[in-house]
Order: sequence, then structure tokens, then C-alpha cells
Amino acid sequence: MTSTSIIDQLKRNKIVELLEQGKRIDGRAFDEPRTISIETGVIPKANGSARVRLGDTEVVVGVKIQPDKPFPDMGDKGIFICTAEILPLAHPSVETGPPNEDVIELARVVDRGIRESGMIDLSKLVLEKDKSVIGVFTDNSIIDHDGNLFDACSYASTAAILSCKIPKWEIKDGVPVLVEGEESDPPITTIPASVTMARIGEHIIVDPNADEWACMDARITITTNSDGNICALQKGGSQGFSVEQLVKCSEIAVTIGVKIREIIKNSTKGS
Repeated sequence: MTSTSIIDQLKRNKIVELLEQGKRIDGRAFDEPRTISIETGVIPKANGSARVRLGDTEVVVGVKIQPDKPFPDMGDKGIFICTAEILPLAHPSVETGPPNEDVIELARVVDRGIRESGMIDLSKLVLEKDKSVIGVFTDNSIIDHDGNLFDACSYASTAAILSCKIPKWEIKDGVPVLVEGEESDPPITTIPASVTMARIGEHIIVDPNADEWACMDARITITTNSDGNICALQKGGSQGFSVEQLVKCSEIAVTIGVKIREIIKNSTKGS
């Protein structure tokens, strides 16, 4: 056993010991997310942007809006695509190069939560059916990784979309032409809020930090819409959850989601 694995095991033992006493390694309650800070308008040249700090995890998101061709089977809807990148400075384990499986999953989970909630009414982003639509692209850049990138990126992407402005295009001779000086708010229908929980032993904790993330047995990310309905879910980790634990996680996601949603809304007022 290497010195690193010995340290990791000792850390896990300490985390489990604290959980058995009803405590967490950073002093939070089991259902308490870390402090959330959201700023919008942090990238002046982007159509929308946001910086989120979830504890010591930090993400910056930029929104790019431009005309595009619709997906072949969705000619009556605009496009929404979310990407993610963990910068090498974010964590010692991060290497340069193509995104690995974890980063691909991160982007897909954030994308699915926003898409399945119906946050953006994509039917309002059609310039010419089957030919030209408006695409909304959110790019997540993780600059400090201290656990639970799923929620940090979701909050940042959501805030950036809420704060963005959509330019106006008109079709002339079959080509979208930008109308200078005209823009509108995005067609928002709801505000998604994701809540990620980890199971360590038989304990369920909200918003695991990096130490808790490293020793969890399973994780689950549940996204709810403004009505408190579950619209997306992603499970990960080497083990699973019992039915009772899943019900508990669902109830926590709905309750915490209400608080998260208010933080996001307050951060984008006046945008």
C-alpha cells in the first residue's frame, strides 16, 4: 500500500467516524450545501455569463448565441448545447488534452437538467422552420475543483442563461442577418435546480466536498423545476441506493432546490 492510499484510507476513516457522530468534516449539517456565491456579467463580450463559487469550487460560464442549422428531427426548435472543461490549474490531478469520461458526463448531466426542465422554450428560437434556428451554447470552465462540479456548473449555466440577451436575426434571401441594436430576454419557462448527494456508508450528505467525494460509495444528482417536479436524475459511483434512500434523496432535492432557486433568481435580478 502506497503512502497516498494510506492517507486516503485514514481520511475516509475520519469522515466515516464523524458521520457516525452526526458530523461532517467541514462542520456542515448532512443536508446543508456549501455557501453559494453567484455573479453575472463577468465576461463582457459573451451574450451571457456567470461565475459561481460553491464553497471552494469555482466555475465560470460563458453563453454564446448564434444562428445554426436545427437538428434533423427538431426543425421546429432552437438548439441548446452545454460543454465543460476543467482547467489544469483547477486541481493537481487534471491533465491537458481531450475531455475524459468524467468531464463528458459532467457536461451531459448539466445539459440534461436544463434541457429536460424545459427552461428555455426552444420553439421560440426558430428563424425558419427546418432551415435556420438560434443556438444557445453554454461553456463551463472549472477553475477551482473542490468537489461537486455537477451543481456548481448547473447553477452557473442557469444563471448565465437567465442573464443573457438574445440578438435579433431576420431571414433575408434565405440567410439570417443580424439586426443591429435589437435584442431580447431569453424565453424562460422555469428555473432548474440540481442537488447532488453522496452516500457514504448508510449516510446521505448534500453537496459533498472533494474529500467526501473521494470516499463516497454512490452519488445521485436530482434536478427539479420551479414547480418542484423532478425532471432529471443521474446516478454514479460503484454502489447504489435503497428505495428508502432514493425517496429521501428526492425529498431533499425538492426542499434544497427551493432555496437554490431563490439564490439563482436573486443573483440575476436586474440582468
